[in-house]
Amino acid sequence: MLRELRVENYAVIDNVAIEFAPGLNLLTGETGAGKSILIDALALLLGEKSSSEMVRHGAEKAVVSAVFEAEPAAIKVLDANGIDADEGEIILRREIAAGGKNRVFVNNQPATVAVLKLLAPLLAAVHAQMESLLAFDSEARLELLDAFAGVEADAVEQGYASWRGLRERIAELERDEQDRLRLVDLWSFQKKEIEQAKLAPGEDEQLEAEKRKLSNSEKIYAAAIGAYEVLYEGSAAAATSLRTAERHLEELSRYDAKFQDSLAAVESARLAVEDVGLAVRDYGEHVEASPERLEKVEDRLSLLDRMKRKYGATLAEVIAYGEEVARKLNEVENRDEVLKQLRQDLGGASAEYLEAARAISRKRYHAARKLEKLVETELEDLAMKGRFKVEVSGSDEPENWSAAGFDRVAYLIATNPGDPPRPAEQVASGGELSRVMLALKVSVEGGASTRKKRERTLVFDEIDTGIGGSAAEAVGKKLRALSRTHQVVCITHLPQIAAFADHHYLIEKRETGGRSRTSVRRLEDHERREEIARMLSGARLTEISRQHADAMLKGS
Repeated sequence: MLRELRVENYAVIDNVAIEFAPGLNLLTGETGAGKSILIDALALLLGEKSSSEMVRHGAEKAVVSAVFEAEPAAIKVLDANGIDADEGEIILRREIAAGGKNRVFVNNQPATVAVLKLLAPLLAAVHAQMESLLAFDSEARLELLDAFAGVEADAVEQGYASWRGLRERIAELERDEQDRLRLVDLWSFQKKEIEQAKLAPGEDEQLEAEKRKLSNSEKIYAAAIGAYEVLYEGSAAAATSLRTAERHLEELSRYDAKFQDSLAAVESARLAVEDVGLAVRDYGEHVEASPERLEKVEDRLSLLDRMKRKYGATLAEVIAYGEEVARKLNEVENRDEVLKQLRQDLGGASAEYLEAARAISRKRYHAARKLEKLVETELEDLAMKGRFKVEVSGSDEPENWSAAGFDRVAYLIATNPGDPPRPAEQVASGGELSRVMLALKVSVEGGASTRKKRERTLVFDEIDTGIGGSAAEAVGKKLRALSRTHQVVCITHLPQIAAFADHHYLIEKRETGGRSRTSVRRLEDHERREEIARMLSGARLTEISRQHADAMLKGS
């Protein structure tokens, strides 16, 4: 659940803070007041692309932050990315500098936009103004159906990766003879060079440490002996002074027993100082200045650097590269036997992939029929009659295989009796498309939350585009029903929808000191009446519009 959203110096907004609550949160206000800008700001925290053009004129940077209630899946994402989780909440912050720099923080720790994108599906879904779910690309359409069906595609992804890897290895071995011989020469040279280097993991770090000691042997010796003299040797050494202090405290303790503890503490300190002094002396005496050894270390480090420039960023990567080259050479030298084995493995991988892909395909077909009925029912509730079809197509031929299976998904609708279903984005009006989108979301989100026991924030920016009258009232009822299982945040221009709010916020823009400033405040019951009356009649409020507002509020 979204608890709080703060926006500073973003577009027309100088400083706004909104505390949201469970249920249906509706935002209203005049056109241009900044309603959609708030939704855009929230989308930034979910990983959307930023622009320095949105920084308020005269400000150095824009800052957007939000506080969400944390759920276990989101906590796992934080743990996987090395981010500490605050108890019960996740704090997201994004800073956009006027110069173009962008910084991300999660729970006040530096993070990346990639982390925000990982968290986004677990926290909120933003459906922007004029968005058409039905115009999604094929991958997004498939994801929508999978969310409803509860499809877990891990087995398919793994099967596809295995099958594809084997195909690539076979293709590598089936190159023409000239290419193969040229690669064999290259691999042989690389394998020999890496083997002759006799690399050991971590060797470069150990040699760097040895080089530092050899290059500074005189300084190390001087520091060690100097420390020894100050700690242990000489009349002014620390150990000598502590021994003198011991004698005095021993004398004191004969007359007052309370100095026994002090005497023991000083004795312990003296012993520690003597141990350190003797240790640094022994260390210093074993420091050797060896130009010959230093030269060998530097030569070895030079070789290791050259290997890393050619074969990998670390010695571990260089060693792994050498092992991979050796494997490829072995395959080429035993080409026929290896190809035979790889083809057998490919057949097995193909069978495993198809088994997993066909299993989720059957699940998708079954879920599509169920989703069709649910969406049609929701559309009827939204004062829109028509036939809705989820078309799952695609064959199991290898050219159709992917990490998500071999299915393709389209959403079709027939709004007039006798018409065949066609792609919804081609036949539905703007208002119809908004209602289809809401019906889909109610069906998909409701089904997913029931199965996965997961609630998240759903944000709708002007879902009421192109509708009015009874259809608007139906949308309001549907949003309220959806808010019983999810927190819903919605921008609306229609009083029929605003009347259903559990929490109503008014966004206003005023001019102060020659600058436009946007403010947001939560309305009390009597203020809601005035705002809904304004939405009914415009700037001029009348008693009739107030009466209509009362009727709407009572009817909701």
